[in-house]
Amino acid sequence: MSLRLYNTRTRAIEDFTPLREGEVKIYVCGMTPSAQAHLGHARSFLFFDLLRRYLKHLGYRVTYVQNVTDIDDRSIARGMETGEDWREIVAGYYGDFKRSMEKFGVLPYDEEPYATQFIPQIQSMILELLEKGHAYATADGIYYRVKTFPNYGKLANRNVEELESGARIEVDERKEDPLDFALWKFAKPGEPKWPFEGYGDGRPGWHIECSAMSRDLLDREGVGFDIHGGGADLIFPHHENEIAQSEPLMQHPPMARYWLHGGLLLFDNRKMSKSLGNFEPMSDMLERHDPQAVRLLFLQTSYSKVKNFTEESLGSAVAALARLKSAYRMLHAGAGDGRSDLHATGYVARVERDLNDNVNTAAALAAMLEFASNAAGVRERAGAGAALYEFTYLLTLLGLEPKDSWLEAPRLPDDFVERLAAQMREDLKGVTGPEQAIDHVIGLRTSARAMKDFAKSDRLRDALLACGVEVKDSKEGTTWSIVGA
Repeated sequence: MSLRLYNTRTRAIEDFTPLREGEVKIYVCGMTPSAQAHLGHARSFLFFDLLRRYLKHLGYRVTYVQNVTDIDDRSIARGMETGEDWREIVAGYYGDFKRSMEKFGVLPYDEEPYATQFIPQIQSMILELLEKGHAYATADGIYYRVKTFPNYGKLANRNVEELESGARIEVDERKEDPLDFALWKFAKPGEPKWPFEGYGDGRPGWHIECSAMSRDLLDREGVGFDIHGGGADLIFPHHENEIAQSEPLMQHPPMARYWLHGGLLLFDNRKMSKSLGNFEPMSDMLERHDPQAVRLLFLQTSYSKVKNFTEESLGSAVAALARLKSAYRMLHAGAGDGRSDLHATGYVARVERDLNDNVNTAAALAAMLEFASNAAGVRERAGAGAALYEFTYLLTLLGLEPKDSWLEAPRLPDDFVERLAAQMREDLKGVTGPEQAIDHVIGLRTSARAMKDFAKSDRLRDALLACGVEVKDSKEGTTWSIVGA
């Protein structure tokens, strides 16, 4: 089976056929670094990193572009409030984001365009839209005239009348129609600005930035590119507006042949928000959790579905990652024959089959965990070296590249008590060593089971698992072990 992908624009799973044989061009809407990134951002970018890895595995030459929206209302507003330079605000947040991506093992981008580096291309595109009657100038800016594009709303699967009912005009906007959107915003006092001959100093609107950057880097011929991606929250209005302002200027639309969108990430069944008190920056989260475990957690659910993040679910991912590490150590210990046959065990074909099915990472991960379970048998036969090569290759394909630390026997971390305390609602004051903490929690869990409070019992078990300790119950009592040992 060849690769098949769900196309948001057609709302169907389609065979993937690139525009140019052997070559794939991808544009993904990247960060607007006017605030701290969180794991919801990471989920989307990790998926596109995996997709890029898989397309390369299939033999395609991949050009991957992920932009930076380095000028926007929020960074400007914060700079004016605090006196900070908006460029320093952007650089700080984006630097933090890139360090997190490095921890996740995300591959470097082929192109990483900043919106402010493409002002000439943006202005050129706006002039073309004005000339063709798709845009108009007012006292406060230049706007796109939505009603000149008949297919508006098709990506979001909504008609214009429905969209108009929810649209509104801000008090400082002078546009013709509520759905019209800004291509160029004339400068207000104190705001950053760029000259625009014949119209006035100002800055670009959000949507035109991506259209101009993707056209300049991927589609100068006006025939489109292969994949446009981002989070599901970008479908409307951002991606809808990109299509509307790009396709009237093309020789052969559509702008992108396939539109892929990552699903929303919830936190304890709620959207992450500072107002809800559940916001945690991505960088802080990665100080507490193994980036590879977080990545594995995302693999457990289809990229396009809503995913609920909990500490308990991450504990299960930690346990699954430990199984992979244990198998890697086992195969490494028996890899004396050194034969490197990528199809030695047949799991490459299995993983390919799963990823060809709209990038079904859950099934691919299940195959790898089965591979891990069979590692002991493989080690006892000739061919452990080939199996290790294949196991390592597939793990890397999924973004879980083994590190030197994978060969180390698992042990409880030095800050185990602190980690366990963060997982629990009970007080651990007075508990010092890891073993004492584990015994204390097992005692609480035994009391909860005796009282038939199984919800509490499960919560305590999950707290231990999230910290790398697996609990087993038997007739003889409860025992524990370090996950992966």
